[in-house]
Amino acid sequence: MASALKNIALVGASGNIGQIILAALLEASEFNVTVLTRASSTATFPSGATVRKSDFSSADLQAALKGQHAVISAVGATGFGEQKNLIDASIAAGVSRFIPSEFSSDALNDVVLGLLPLFAQKKEVIEYLRSKETDSFTWTGIATSGLFDWGLANGFLGYDIAARTATIWDSGDSKFTMTNQKQLGDALISVLERPQATANQYLYVSSVETSQREVLAAFERATSSSWTVVNTTTEAEVADGTKKLGQGDFSGALTLVRATAYSNLPGLGANYAKDRKLANDLLGLQEESVQETIDRIVKVASSP
Repeated sequence: MASALKNIALVGASGNIGQIILAALLEASEFNVTVLTRASSTATFPSGATVRKSDFSSADLQAALKGQHAVISAVGATGFGEQKNLIDASIAAGVSRFIPSEFSSDALNDVVLGLLPLFAQKKEVIEYLRSKETDSFTWTGIATSGLFDWGLANGFLGYDIAARTATIWDSGDSKFTMTNQKQLGDALISVLERPQATANQYLYVSSVETSQREVLAAFERATSSSWTVVNTTTEAEVADGTKKLGQGDFSGALTLVRATAYSNLPGLGANYAKDRKLANDLLGLQEESVQETIDRIVKVASSP
């Protein structure tokens, strides 16, 4: 395997996660970044990245990936299964490292898979990568759990800054870990900078270890106000999310993603700091402050 991973191809760069990854790669300035996108795509990207259009056929993927040291996949749910074709093309092109589209809840956890059967495709990709390991082809999976600052700022995690309301599951005291956007990018850069130490591993990272109640208290301090709490339960949320998803309403999947952090299901393993071995030390990542993160979010939300 190459000692340095400098030529990096990114697939899925226009998505939420892809944009974070692309910004981190370009800011690091030590990589030659190629964005691989479909020929039909109208997405635009920063000038620091080379854009390579592809029809995503095996032959064209191989041609596009020739000379790349690492391929990072940030594809969305509809592309999880297609990653096997991307892996095959990477191997044929001589790529050293493949980083699949994880950057979320633990796809190797059976309880998570019970909530989100779609993530079984992620697990299959990890198993496929394991079956393809050689001295010259390696992989790294990065599990971040939810994006903390992103999900708080846009309300995804159940905190409405403008309305000063919080939706709290069960007691709200269960601990979970999540990762801030910059820390996700830092984790990825560290993996690329440490190819030997991170080869063929599924790594768990986090920025914060907290609970819903602790987040609520931090928001109340940051806004100098008392918030209204809407109480709910794991049973109600999971039932509603499962029903909606079964009816083709994708908002149900978003509820079930929240359940991978908030629910009280046995074996969930949502607190990576306690339930898993964190790779923060390996990657040189520091624990971040919940209060400082929320202060930053509130300041941006209050700006004119």
